[in-house]
Amino acid sequence: MIKNTLLLLFSSIIMGQSISLSSELVSDGFKKPVFVISYPTDASILYVVEQAGKIIVLDSGQKKSEPFFNINKRVVNPFRPGDERGLLGFAFHPDYENNKKFYINYIDNDGHTIVSEFIAQSKYKADHNSERVLLKLEQPYGNHNGGHIEFGKDGYLYIAIGDGGAAGDPLDSGQDLTSLFGKVIRIDINGSPYSIPKSNPFYGIKNAREEIWAWGLRNVWRFSFDKKTGDIYYGDVGQNKWEEVNFEPASSSGGNNYGWRQMEASYCFEPKENCKRDGMVLPIIEYPNDAYHPAFALGRKNQLNVEGCSVTGGYVYRGKKLKGFEGVYFFGDYCSGNIWSFKVIDGKANEFKNRTEEINIADGEFTNYISSFGQDADGEIYIVDYNGAVYKIIAKKKG
Repeated sequence: MIKNTLLLLFSSIIMGQSISLSSELVSDGFKKPVFVISYPTDASILYVVEQAGKIIVLDSGQKKSEPFFNINKRVVNPFRPGDERGLLGFAFHPDYENNKKFYINYIDNDGHTIVSEFIAQSKYKADHNSERVLLKLEQPYGNHNGGHIEFGKDGYLYIAIGDGGAAGDPLDSGQDLTSLFGKVIRIDINGSPYSIPKSNPFYGIKNAREEIWAWGLRNVWRFSFDKKTGDIYYGDVGQNKWEEVNFEPASSSGGNNYGWRQMEASYCFEPKENCKRDGMVLPIIEYPNDAYHPAFALGRKNQLNVEGCSVTGGYVYRGKKLKGFEGVYFFGDYCSGNIWSFKVIDGKANEFKNRTEEINIADGEFTNYISSFGQDADGEIYIVDYNGAVYKIIAKKKG
């Protein structure tokens, strides 16, 4: 049984972790920050992405007077609460030191997802006239845009594209292989405007988009690669019952179907009963999204005693400052502000723990808007508070 299988995934025993965690404020005063990343070879230089179209530089914690990047007039300005559009993704080229190329994912004023290449003039300034559009995709609705982009160890660019929006995936995009919506795609940026790797799972397959790497996803809000192993973790936002984290080992050749909209996490969604489960990949972690509506949780088996309403995918720790946390995956929830961790052992989630009080964002003042996590060149992990601050996970000081 699926439920019994999931019960085996979870263990609350924390092994080999000799220190306690805390957090420190890196900088604040940002306007709706949605991502943070460091210079590829220098962890002291951070880039904070603001949803309205700016990328702010922090050099040793100090803000530069001018933004690295500003396309405010080209993107949707998110005025209303909960607006998911704007500047959503940012990634450096694997050979950035030599070619100075970087990539962004944004929603333009006409409602298109745009993935573009730009060239930097320096660590502190981009050439705004260097845009080369790789992908332009008209969004059918105003939400579920995905937006995260990241290069894999294979040198290809992975792009998260939501199911297109509205409720319940009315276009059934998640299960439609002729559509890029509800997918993570993989492209080779060395093309015009891009090319498709022949090793993609649907390359040469009739009636399928060859760019597709993973499908059956509702709205992946942050995915990441384990810096050491190349494993992929997808934080996929649920409809109104379940949030999920999906795990894909580096050995995968792609093509995994994660179930949406036939399934929401490991439960039937459409149809509500007797949905197709064959061939679907179940989440490694799932939890009910009942932070705002606790009554929704009645009758559900919440093995983890976890609550939230919108998962925010995170990163596997590969730094050197948190002794005992090598290989631990940190993630959180946008609505509840909860932060959790677990470690994948033999393809299963182990050592699950709620880290919210321990990490203690803002010295207990707390935030319930975790819009993203980030990872620097040294493998250290950051937390982005949508209210305007960036924090770093650190070891708790003794005494």
